[in-house]
Amino acid sequence: MSPRDAALLASALSFVFSLLIAVWYVAPWLRSQGRAAALTVLLWFHAFRYVALELFSAQKAGLRIDDALRDGIAYGDLVGALLALAAIVALRYRFRWAVALVWLFVAATIYDLSSALIGGVRQQLMAEVHDVPWLILCFYVSALWVTLGLIVWQLVTRSREPMESSRLAA
Repeated sequence: MSPRDAALLASALSFVFSLLIAVWYVAPWLRSQGRAAALTVLLWFHAFRYVALELFSAQKAGLRIDDALRDGIAYGDLVGALLALAAIVALRYRFRWAVALVWLFVAATIYDLSSALIGGVRQQLMAEVHDVPWLILCFYVSALWVTLGLIVWQLVTRSREPMESSRLAA
């Protein structure tokens, strides 16, 4: 099996497995939580996107990725991580603009993940990626898409639900 085919298969399996976990376990649990707590748990998954800064080391170690794509992925994910953290803090302290910040995070993440996907396809990164970037691309990115879908689902279906005020979000 070629490295490209192995990476594509791993990505597809990760996406399917992430979807199954989301549908069977995460979604039912989210329904049992308040809106702020549910969103907070999902946002924490995105708070670690700064791991994409590893691309600077990977490029020095031989990963063939042009500087513009590297910068777009690394800094886009850093911004996404910081927006996720800001939204977590805003939800925890029940700032009025917390939900608007989560929507800003969603828009930025859709743009970032889509841009990285398009750039990666153009540069055929699935055939090039190895080591830590392989794990990020073939495992973490699928879970990012699925949790992003869950965040949108929570925002849309619970838009009229007030933030729980009796306790801080998890």
